[in-house]
Amino acid sequence: MQPEQYQADVQRELRRLKKRAEQAIAQITEEDLFKSLDEESNCIAVILKHMAGNMRSRWRSFLVSDAEKPDRNRDQEFILGPADTEGSLLAAWEESWGLLLDTLRTLQPEDLDSTVLIRGEPHLVVQAIGRELVHYAYHVGQIVLLAKHLAGTNWQPLTIPRGKSDAFNATPKPYLEEL
Repeated sequence: MQPEQYQADVQRELRRLKKRAEQAIAQITEEDLFKSLDEESNCIAVILKHMAGNMRSRWRSFLVSDAEKPDRNRDQEFILGPADTEGSLLAAWEESWGLLLDTLRTLQPEDLDSTVLIRGEPHLVVQAIGRELVHYAYHVGQIVLLAKHLAGTNWQPLTIPRGKSDAFNATPKPYLEEL
């Protein structure tokens, strides 16, 4: 695969993940955003806060400094305070996704073979991108699962609904047209 193809594919998949999370969040109430299943589970609001903190740290000065920035307080990402409102969390979500996608757009093909650090550990840029793509997919899956649980019978499927695969396959929508 050519570097340009790789970068375009990664950006498309990241935009797809962002869209899925937002489609799920749109199906719940603001109150639901802050509900967790139990004391050990994260609510969607915490997952949003954590993802935004991670992206802000990872993608700022991506090629020139360790991806774990000294000003990041990861533990605080899992604690909600009075300033953590739906509006502030979604604003941080948008800003961090913008930073991520802007950073990826600025990478040159030769940058993909460069080495970056994450917590002092060297990674090729393609490895660091892959690591974060998997991390974000993991958390988007959590958001979708929690939103589906919280929406209950009001849930609208984000992909092919159960029992509708044959109908979908009869007139499939191209994967790349989804965004």
